[in-house]
Amino acid sequence: MDWDIKVHNVVASMRVNERIPLTRLAEYVENVEYEPDQFPGLVLRLNEPKSAALIFSNGKVVSTGTKSAREAAQAIDRLLSIFNDLSIPIKNEQYNIDNVVASTHVGKPLNLTNIAFNLDETEYEPDQFPGLVYRQTETGVVFLLFRTGKIICTGAKSEEQIIESFKVLYDKLKRIKEI
Repeated sequence: MDWDIKVHNVVASMRVNERIPLTRLAEYVENVEYEPDQFPGLVLRLNEPKSAALIFSNGKVVSTGTKSAREAAQAIDRLLSIFNDLSIPIKNEQYNIDNVVASTHVGKPLNLTNIAFNLDETEYEPDQFPGLVYRQTETGVVFLLFRTGKIICTGAKSEEQIIESFKVLYDKLKRIKEI
């Protein structure tokens, strides 16, 4: 398989404690958006690594926008450091990677009708959405395949799962002579 797979987004989450004082974060931290009348959480943007965190008063923290698991860990560490600097007690420093989004291009157009007829677990309704949705039962990820040859993968929990999922898809597309 010679596809160039690019990771676009890694979403990680954690629950750090029972309450986070969002007003205090908004007062003392830069690059924060906090409008409680419009959204129940606070958005904190980090420059390094470039990412955004959604922080909720119930202790839930979601980091998004990083391009690798390593960057996601760096973003979480940076958030924990900010909490520590503001003397916000942390009860849990463990996080989970919830979603990895990646894409590739096969280098040629895809016949989505052929794929829909020959692969199980597909949904293709071109009047509703221009892509084919393929739910890969072996790995649990979801692919969006487009006529142009672009493929997007979402729902993976690791970069390794992304690579394995693309290999499985590659083998199936090769079997039905789409690549």
